[in-house]
Parts: sequence; C-alpha cells; structure tokens
Amino acid sequence: MRPRWPRRVFAQVLLVQLLLTTGVTTLAAGLFLAPLGSQLDDQAEHRALAIAQTTAAQPGLARDLLAHRPAPGGPVQAGAERVRRATGASYVVVVDNRGIRYSHTTPSEIGRHVSTDPGPALTGHEWTGIERGTLGRSARGKVPLRDQRGEIVGAVSVGIAYGSVRALLLDAVPGVLMYAGAALGVGALAAGAVSWRLRKRTHGIELSEISALLDEREAMLHGIREGVLALDRRGRVRLVNDEAQRLLGLGPEATGRPLDDVLPPGRTTDVLAGRVAGADLLTVWGGRVLVANRMETADGGAVATLRDRTELELLGRELDGIRGLTEALRAQDHEHANQLHTIVGLLELGLYEQAVEFVAEVSGAHRATAEQVTERVREPMVSALLVGKSAVAAERGVALRVSEATQLPPRVVDSRDLVTVLGNLVDNALDAAGTVRGGAAGGRPAAEPFVEVELRAEGSTVVLRVSDNGPGVPEGAAELVFTDGWSTKEPPAHRRRGLGLSLVRRLAERYGGSARVGERDGGGAVFTVELPEALLELEGARR
Repeated sequence: MRPRWPRRVFAQVLLVQLLLTTGVTTLAAGLFLAPLGSQLDDQAEHRALAIAQTTAAQPGLARDLLAHRPAPGGPVQAGAERVRRATGASYVVVVDNRGIRYSHTTPSEIGRHVSTDPGPALTGHEWTGIERGTLGRSARGKVPLRDQRGEIVGAVSVGIAYGSVRALLLDAVPGVLMYAGAALGVGALAAGAVSWRLRKRTHGIELSEISALLDEREAMLHGIREGVLALDRRGRVRLVNDEAQRLLGLGPEATGRPLDDVLPPGRTTDVLAGRVAGADLLTVWGGRVLVANRMETADGGAVATLRDRTELELLGRELDGIRGLTEALRAQDHEHANQLHTIVGLLELGLYEQAVEFVAEVSGAHRATAEQVTERVREPMVSALLVGKSAVAAERGVALRVSEATQLPPRVVDSRDLVTVLGNLVDNALDAAGTVRGGAAGGRPAAEPFVEVELRAEGSTVVLRVSDNGPGVPEGAAELVFTDGWSTKEPPAHRRRGLGLSLVRRLAERYGGSARVGERDGGGAVFTVELPEALLELEGARR
C-alpha cells in the first residue's frame, strides 16, 4: 500500500521536520566520515615517513649497509627490526642503491629486489603514499639513506598496515553515529514540540480547512451588516470590514495604523480603544447612532463590533412623539370628560346661565393658551409642539410656561431640526420638574413644578432656552450630560437613554452653534442652544 500524506497541518509539519532532521543528520555524518578516511591515511603516511626519517638518521646504518652483505642475521636487519618493534610499524625495509633488501619482516625476502619502486628515494626525494607489496596494502614513507659524505647509498622504507588505518576509521563510526543519533533525537523532540504547539494553535484542523475558513471569514466579514474592527495588542488597526469603513468613514489605508491616528478624539474612539468599559455602548458618529461592543482576544488584541441604530432611534423618537401625542389626547379627553360632566350636571339642575358661563370660560382659557403660544411662536410646527407639550405637562402636574421674551418669526430654515432640539429639551425638563415632590428643605412650602420655554431670534440665529425648577444637573456633570449614552434615568424598553442631549449638541454644532447647561436662579437647570443661520434673512435686509 502506498503511504498516505497526512491531512492535518501539525502532522504534515511534524513529518516534514522529521524528514529534514534525518536528512541533515545523515548528510552531516557523511560529510564528517568522508574526509576522516583521507585524514587517517595522511596521518599514517606521515607517521611512516617520520619513522623512516628517524631510522635513516641513525649513525652507523649507512656504514653497516656498505660494510656487510644482505643477510637475515646482519646488523642492518637487527637495527631495522629493533625500530619496527619499538614503533609498531608493519615493516622497516632498508635497501641499497640497487633496490636489494637488507632488512625485512620476513627474513626470506632479504637479498631480493623490493616489490615497489624505490626510485624517488634513491634519487634524493622523500615519498609517501598507499601501495600494495608483499605484506599487503599499507601506508608507506620512503627516504634516501646517505653516508657521512652525504651521498645516497640506499633508501629506508617504512610501512603502516592499512588494516590498522581502517580499524581507526571503523572505530570512529560508532561515535559519529552516536552523536548523529543524539542530534536526530533532539531534532525529533524539537519537531514534536513545534508540531504540538502548532496543533494547539490550529485546533487540529486540516490545511484545506484553513483555506476554507479564511475564505468563509472574508465572505462573512465583508458580507454582514455589522461593522467589525480588529486591533492588535499595540492598538493598531488589523482589519476593517466594509460596513465599519462605511460607518466610520475609513478606507483600506487605515489598516496597520494606530486607532488614535485614523479616528479623531471622542467617545467613539475611546469605546473602540477600550478606554470605556461596558456592553452595548452608545456612540454618535457623523450623525449616526452606533452601538459598540468590544471583546479582547487571546493575543492581547481586540475585536469591536458596530451596529447602526440610527433608523431604530428615529423610529423610537417617532414612537415617543406618538406616545406624547397620545398622552396629550388622553389628558384632553380626561379634562373634556370632566368638563362635559359638569355641563350636563348644570343643565340637569336647570342652571342654564351658569352652564353658558362655564362653557365660555373653558373655551376661552384653551383659546387664550393657544393664542398666547401662536402670537409669540409663529412657526406652526413649533407652536403645535408647545401646545401639545402643554397638555402633557398639565397631565403630569407641571406648568409649561412660554417666556414673555419669546418671539419666533415664521422664517425657520428647517423646522424639523428646531422641533427636535426643543422637543428633547422640553422632555428632559418635564422629567426633571416632575421629580419635585413634597415640601422644600427647612419646612418651606413645596414649589410648584414648572418648565419655562424661551425662543427668540437674534438676526438669523435662533436662541432656545429651556429652564426648570427640578433638582438640576449633578455637580461636575455639565459636560457629561451631552455625552453619548450618559443618563441618570432608566431607559425605556424600546430604546436607550443618553442620546437626546448628545443629538442636540451635535445638531447645534452642525449649524455652527453651541449647546450648554447652567444653574437656574432659585434651583434647577437652564439649557441654552444657539442655532446660527437657522432663520431666513428678510428681503430688505438682503438688499
């Protein structure tokens, strides 16, 4: 059966590392052993040459060679054997200038011509090499033998048995293999550790699954309708999907840059950077209401998600408007029902004149209230808002007053923006004034809760001022009240608190104006909003 290539990533890496480790270890051992034989040959040749040089330098050897004939019991044989036994050489052969042996390990070879060429030594040159002779293959060294006058009278040849050289090589192999095996074992352990770590990091998935997961990740991140922003441990943008680019106004060039460099300072940047803790945090960015969540990752980075709740918030505010209208209608219905019952009772009692006076008084009061608003606020949508809020305030037991300084001409550029700002401020003021209960501190009589609205025009600028006699803004929170998501009230079921005043400030800044809060004389809060260029200029003024 053909071996199957493993499918898991960690198994593939382990197998490749083991193959590489084995190959490198084998190559290293081979590269070490290959020159070792040549080194041992050189060492044996130089040893043989050194013995031959020492033998040729013995005093009297050349004299004995010239004075005696080659014989097994001659002085040359005795001296050569003494050197051979002392040095452990395979042989020490002394020849005359004709190549006739005067010494040999085998005495029967004495007097015969040497089996190898003594020419280089007889011509005055030293020679080393590997040759095969009567005693087999050996490493040899040959030197010339000179008499007292320096003339060459013969040569000395020394051989080191090649079997001993091979034995040295074979003796070195186990040690080399032992070190190679140790290196292979260490490499295998390292490969196993790397593979285990890789298995842990990849969760044991296959290589094809990684590719599929990356494709699915790209399709999911760029296909979902939620913004996704990934940061590394240093706060640099690692990934921004299409929706996040749309919501935050970023481009692909934001990748790799610090978050604080690609987004200006503000709550949105703080939430994404993790400087504001919490879940489902509200931010306002570029006129959009976003819900942000941030989750830390194992490598020290983080992934933040963004949901666009702009339309939902608009629907929620429309629902609030409808609810306010419903409350106003209910309040009016309740009031009209009581008045109708009073009129019916007067009629049944035959008090017709009193009934007529009561009807005139009630209708006149309502007409006076509506006329008071429309005389001062001549923008229909704004005056209608104030009339409706008056009914809601009456139902809550809060008096809604229109300041005598109020004068708003019917030249509003966009009445919807003005209604948004005024509606948010009045709603907050009614909530604050509605908390006034019981007597004042120190036994003073309870104050009547009220909200006062002032609208006036200064050239083309509209100035709105809404004050109440509620508890006021907490100390040190004059700027926090305009922060996205900040509120002291419980949120309703259909949406979150802490966006109204933030939208008021952003809308004012869009007009180039401002929104601020201060303390009211006598207690309570005063919100002032300036909207430059919110009124159309008169024809005469333009001319």
